Amino acid sequence: EGDLVFVSGNPGRTDRLRTVAELEALRDREFPRTLDRLMRLEVLLGTYSARSQENARRARTELFGIKNSRKARNGALAGLLDPKLMEQKQAAEQQLRAAVSANPALAESLSAWDRIAQAQKAIAEQAVDYDLLELGQAFNTHLFSYARQLLRADEEQAKPNGERLEEYQESARVSFEFQLLAEQPVYNDLETLKLADSLTELVERLGWAHPLVQRILAGQSPRERAAAAVGGSKLASVAVRRQLYQGGRQALRRADDPMIELARLMDPEARAVRKIVDVQHEAIRRAHAQIGQARYAIEGASSYPDATGTLRLSFGAVKGYQQDGQPVPFQTTFAGLYERAREQSFRPPFDLPPRWVAAQRKLNLATPLNFVCTADIIGGNSGSPVVNRAGEFVGIIFDGNIQSLDADFLYTEDQCRAVCVHSSAIIEALRKVYGARPLADELLGLGKRK
Repeated sequence: EGDLVFVSGNPGRTDRLRTVAELEALRDREFPRTLDRLMRLEVLLGTYSARSQENARRARTELFGIKNSRKARNGALAGLLDPKLMEQKQAAEQQLRAAVSANPALAESLSAWDRIAQAQKAIAEQAVDYDLLELGQAFNTHLFSYARQLLRADEEQAKPNGERLEEYQESARVSFEFQLLAEQPVYNDLETLKLADSLTELVERLGWAHPLVQRILAGQSPRERAAAAVGGSKLASVAVRRQLYQGGRQALRRADDPMIELARLMDPEARAVRKIVDVQHEAIRRAHAQIGQARYAIEGASSYPDATGTLRLSFGAVKGYQQDGQPVPFQTTFAGLYERAREQSFRPPFDLPPRWVAAQRKLNLATPLNFVCTADIIGGNSGSPVVNRAGEFVGIIFDGNIQSLDADFLYTEDQCRAVCVHSSAIIEALRKVYGARPLADELLGLGKRK
C-alpha cells in the first residue's frame, strides 16, 4: 500500500468538460429515461431466461450487457444527484464565464453556454420521437437493424460522400460492412419477444391513436405484428443480407421482406427527427469549440482534456478506501476468493469453476489477487498494464469500483479507484490452476533462451 503506479492505455471517453446545462439534461431527462428502458429490458430478458436453460443461454450476452449498462447509468446518475458534484461544476463554470466576460478578446465566446442550453431544450422537445424512431428503441430486434441498414446504405451511398449520414461515409464503410455481414445467431422467439415489447412501448409513449402507430401496427396487436415481421423475414441469413446489399435498390424492392417494409414505413419520420436533432448537436459542437478556445486562452496547457480513446499515461498510489463507513482494504487474496464463494454457497455469480475448486489445496492462498489504486481510468482502460516506479509489471486494469462510476464527469482521489488483477495472481494461477508453468516461467524470464 502506498506504492506509486503508472497506467498506460486508451481511455475511451469522459464528459468532464460538459456544461452545467448538459449535465442537468443528463440528470433530469436522459439517464432516468435510459434507466427506465434498461430495467424494462432486464425484466423482459430475465423472465425469458428463467423459463429454460436454453433460453438463458440465448439471452445471456444481451442480458449481461443490459445489466452492465444499468449499473453504469445508475452510478453516473447517483453522481449527478450529488449536490457537491453539481456545486463544484457550477462554481467552475461560473469562474470560467467570469474570466471570459472580463476579456474583450473572447467576446464571441460569451454566448456559447446559453446556446448550448437552448440546444438542449430543443433536443428535449424531440427526445421521445428521436429515441423511439431514430435510435430504433421501438423496433428492438437485430432484424430491424439489418433492414434499416440495407435501406439507408442504398439511399446514402447514392449521394456525394460529404452529404451522407456519418455512419455511411466512406471512412466508415469497412466497419459498417463488417457489422452488417457478420455471422450472428438470431432466435425467432427471442426476437419476437423483444420486438413485441418495444412496439408496446411505442404505443405507450405515442398513444394508440397516433397515425404512425396505426400504420406500423396495421390492424394487429404488437405481439401479432412482431410475430409476422420476425417470422416472415429472411434477414437472419448473411447470404441474403449480402445479396440485398450488393443488389441495391432493385433487389430491395423485390425482397418482399416484412422487416424491410417496416423499416421503409417509418424511416421518413425517423430521418425528419434526426435532422432536427443533428442541427442542435452541431450547434453544441460549435459552442464547445468556442468554449475550448476560451479555456485555452485563459488556462493554457494546464487544462486537462477529456478522454477520446487516444493513448495517455495515468498515475496514482495503491490505496484502499471507505464504503458505507467501513474501510475497504487495498488488496484481496486467493483466500478471500474462496471465502466469498463459500459465504454465498457457490451460487451464481459466486460459483467457482470446477478447475478452481480442485486447485484450492495447491494454491498459496496468501497470494494477492486484486488491488486498487488511485490512477484516473475510465471505460477503455481495461487491459491496460500497471507498472511500478521501477518499471516492473505489477497488474492489469480490469474495472473501477462502484464509487468511480461518476468519474465520467468529475474525478477525485477520495473514493475513485481503479481495480487491477495482481501480477502475482497471474503467475500463481498459470502454474497451479491452468497447468501452464512453462508460460509462467517465460513471463518471468526463466524459460529456455534460444
